[in-house]
Amino acid sequence: MKSYLYLFFSIFLFTSCAGDDSPTFETEADILEYISENNLNATKTNSGLYYVINNEGTETRPTENDIVEVDYKAYFLDGTIYDERESVILDLSIVIDGLREGVQLLKEGGDGTLLIPYELAFGETGNSSGTIAGGTVLIFEIKLKASYPDYETQNETSILKYIEDNNLNATRTNSGLYYVVNNEGTGTQPTSTSNVTVAYKGYFLDGTVFDESDSSGISFGLNQVISGWTEGIRLFKEGGDGILLIPYTLGYGINGSGSIPGGAVLVFDVKLISVN
Repeated sequence: MKSYLYLFFSIFLFTSCAGDDSPTFETEADILEYISENNLNATKTNSGLYYVINNEGTETRPTENDIVEVDYKAYFLDGTIYDERESVILDLSIVIDGLREGVQLLKEGGDGTLLIPYELAFGETGNSSGTIAGGTVLIFEIKLKASYPDYETQNETSILKYIEDNNLNATRTNSGLYYVVNNEGTGTQPTSTSNVTVAYKGYFLDGTVFDESDSSGISFGLNQVISGWTEGIRLFKEGGDGILLIPYTLGYGINGSGSIPGGAVLVFDVKLISVN
């Protein structure tokens, strides 16, 4: 299951510059004490990152600009867990330095522990929300599940896996949109500029619903929505229904919008109620 809760990353993983004016710094001595108390066989890199490899993995090793899928548990030196996720998609080019370096020590299928000094995390100022204080060491138990050279490859691979896992009879258009027609419908077929009324449920590949209409649907112009909808709704006639699997290039792009993160695949159950 892939989770696209990028709000978490903006809080915990991405570079920030706000926080406590007088943080209490955790030092290398604190990391070494933790390693000793927990009997870890840790190695130090030139940057100051400490790591433990439980299993190196056997497949591809990611580069610093790859898109990766990971499971992780993240906590502080006192053992307080501040987050835990499965099958999260990360862009290594924009996460904190310690995570970028540490993930590259693994191959696909590998797992280990990263002990990240504050200099490779959120520095002396902490993160923007104040939930991670300046000078804080971060620990990640992490497993690298997959790596991809770009979001296009990640989206396509993930969509195909979703189709297989859910036994869908899906068709791909030239744009990269995948669709399933449950019922083609018998009424009018819309054009790219039609005003339509559609009932829908929108969710991510992990099943998390981000938006949903009621059964009466909502009305809008097909020239005023994301291109995956402009193309996808036109595949149905009035009364028709099915599923749209929309890659980020036909959705909200690399930057995302609101609760929808950049690079996210969107799935919509849709019913075309009327062409107005």
